[in-house]
Amino acid sequence: MFGKLDLSTLQQLWWIITSVVGSLFVMLTFVQGGQTLVLTLGGDPEEKNLIVNSLGRKWELTFTTLVLFGGALYAAFPLFYASSFGGAYWVWISILLTFVIQAVSYEFRRKPNNFLGERTYEIFLLINGTVGILLIGAAVGTFFTGSNFVLNDYNLVRWTHPLRGLEAAFSLFNLSFGLFLVFLARTLGALYLANNLGHETLVARLKKSSFSNFLAALPFLLYVLIRLLTMDGFAFNPGTGAVTLEAHKYLNNLLQMPLVLVLLLAGLLLVVAGVALNRFTPSVRGIWPAGLGTVLTCLAIFSLAGFNNTPFYPSRADLASSLTIYNASSSHYTLTMMSYVALAVPLVLAYVSWVWKQMDGSKLTVEEVTADKKSY
Repeated sequence: MFGKLDLSTLQQLWWIITSVVGSLFVMLTFVQGGQTLVLTLGGDPEEKNLIVNSLGRKWELTFTTLVLFGGALYAAFPLFYASSFGGAYWVWISILLTFVIQAVSYEFRRKPNNFLGERTYEIFLLINGTVGILLIGAAVGTFFTGSNFVLNDYNLVRWTHPLRGLEAAFSLFNLSFGLFLVFLARTLGALYLANNLGHETLVARLKKSSFSNFLAALPFLLYVLIRLLTMDGFAFNPGTGAVTLEAHKYLNNLLQMPLVLVLLLAGLLLVVAGVALNRFTPSVRGIWPAGLGTVLTCLAIFSLAGFNNTPFYPSRADLASSLTIYNASSSHYTLTMMSYVALAVPLVLAYVSWVWKQMDGSKLTVEEVTADKKSY
């Protein structure tokens, strides 16, 4: 079946697959967002433990999805993986470090004789939910603003900035993108916790928090959208492979790919609907439309970056080194074999959904956490 597809079709298929995984990761950052609320919304130790244990049941999913996203990029687009991870290694090391301290925090936060104290690990969780997400957003922002790398004839990467990827966070667009993701994660975290916890007082605070964090995200979202519609972008000629700057490239992409425009608008409206549902009605189920909206919005963003003859990893230092889904991909054979393996993904998703339903079948309460001697 997949072997009959031509290489360009397989390349586009795998950009869609990796985009779906990346979008699911952004949705799952409700864990990181919820972590940032522990110190501010947890009024007493019991409420903090309740929040941490609710999130602790899901934190592995976020990390696993991030690893899966990186693995899919490595297998499908190895030249991107080599260029970014081989050149911008300080930003990726910093991101991974925040996830390491997250794992350590859940493991040791309430261990007996913990000499660092619970608060130290709660600060580690805060760092993972702020610095980690901010840097991920800045890294994704470089899909539109470009990065400082040069590839030679043997595809060996040379990074032209001493900060090795951390310089991305000093771009106003990238920084705004990262801050938007931070506040979006906080919004999703509050929505998820409100749906999962059986604690009326805390849920009331979470419903207000989801709305206030969404309002905080709006200025950064608006700036990113306005810049995307007005900025010059990177385009390549499929005949010659030459990369040039094109005025209003990403606006042109939206107009020339109406399905992407529909995905973007539908996604944003669903996020707004989820927040409004929690804030202005008795319902606590806003996480579901907001989560779906997050996935659709991210799919639109990835599509803008990779389709319609657009380099998804442009080079500011050397336009000719810019990477597209066509010149950065694996071989036809590799993509074909990976496509057959990907047929098992729906089964994995069905299993994850079943496990999720079992874990969240009832509201988590203070009494349940207190009775669990192995709680986080």
